[in-house]
Amino acid sequence: MKPWIKILIGLVLGVIAGLALGHKVDFLERIGKAFIDLLKMLVGLIVFSSLVVGMCHISDPKKLGRIGTRTLLFYGATTIIAIGFGLLMVFLFKPGAGLGLPIPEAHLQGSKTLGLVDFIFAIVPSNPFAAFAEGNILQIIVFSIFFAFAITLAGERGQKVLGLLESVSEVMYSLTHFIMKLAPYGVFALIATAVGSIGLKVIYPLLKFLMCNYVACLLQIFIVFCLSLRYLVKLRVAPFFKGMKDAIVLAFTTSSSSATLPVSLECARNHLGLSPDISGFVLSLGSTVNMNGAAIGQAISAIFIAQAYGIEVTVVKVLILIFVSLVSAIGAAGIPGTGIVMLSVVLNAMGLPLEGIALVAGVDRLREMVSAMVNVLGDAVAAVYVAKKENQIDEKQYHAVTWLE
Repeated sequence: MKPWIKILIGLVLGVIAGLALGHKVDFLERIGKAFIDLLKMLVGLIVFSSLVVGMCHISDPKKLGRIGTRTLLFYGATTIIAIGFGLLMVFLFKPGAGLGLPIPEAHLQGSKTLGLVDFIFAIVPSNPFAAFAEGNILQIIVFSIFFAFAITLAGERGQKVLGLLESVSEVMYSLTHFIMKLAPYGVFALIATAVGSIGLKVIYPLLKFLMCNYVACLLQIFIVFCLSLRYLVKLRVAPFFKGMKDAIVLAFTTSSSSATLPVSLECARNHLGLSPDISGFVLSLGSTVNMNGAAIGQAISAIFIAQAYGIEVTVVKVLILIFVSLVSAIGAAGIPGTGIVMLSVVLNAMGLPLEGIALVAGVDRLREMVSAMVNVLGDAVAAVYVAKKENQIDEKQYHAVTWLE
């Protein structure tokens, strides 16, 4: 049985247990807390190793330059717009409003509110080991950025450290895969506890949550991507979607932009007429750092959880959300389930209860199916844009593509 089906079953059984037993399921709270603690255990090393490795690969001097700059600027701009669409939907429809979940006591004891100036200076770590020990994700991110630059400047000697961190990154993803096998049980315990306290009123907000995600993703596709192709690249839109249809279907069914990469490369080269150099660089880079769909999901999930607990979302927290979503995309693997781990990074940075992950974990696969499509299409649009600017696209081949190819 596939992992996402198990998580969905855990969600359903948790709802049933919560409704049937009410407050009698409170004994499951410790099991849910243990699952949250396991996620916390992963985050620091995943963010550090993945972010350093991702930045070092981006900083290859042979690849950066004009093409790299254009690619990264395009990725950054579209990701910020994607986050904007997510925030628009979640603030407009307020899917988590009225749930009134009790804020966990541990969160109340450890939470503190920072002003914008305090936040800016607080993200600079005086002791990186303390940042890891305290789980201060923003400080870990800042340390990772400086560490990646230092590895690049160290040249050949720095490659040994990079190789070690690449191994650490792979090991952490293997550990993540193992811990996610426990997700059905953690979700069952957390959802049963939540439903035991608040009853059936959690179901309707989850449907609104998914609706917000889907609408934001459609806005990103039909406004940002289509307008970019039509007016920025000055090409017809229909051939693009015809050429990418195989990658679109695979992304939707696998919920994985990384698994779709080989098919995306084939579509870009054989159907859209992009040069192998441009498509290889832009799409490979995009599968690591360009996660428009994931950014939408993180933005909506974080605000949804804040609304569910009745926690005010200040301008500072929104700015933190945008910053962390942008940076964490560099370290996010394009595989199913990664969104839950990266969401814990966002919640940690915003000062929101990690227990809220249980609210969205059960339907995360349904969100990821559309999210992966947006990720893949965003990479392809960027590749077409860069190829057109560099005169490395065969426009006759691009416009000649048909649905039968």
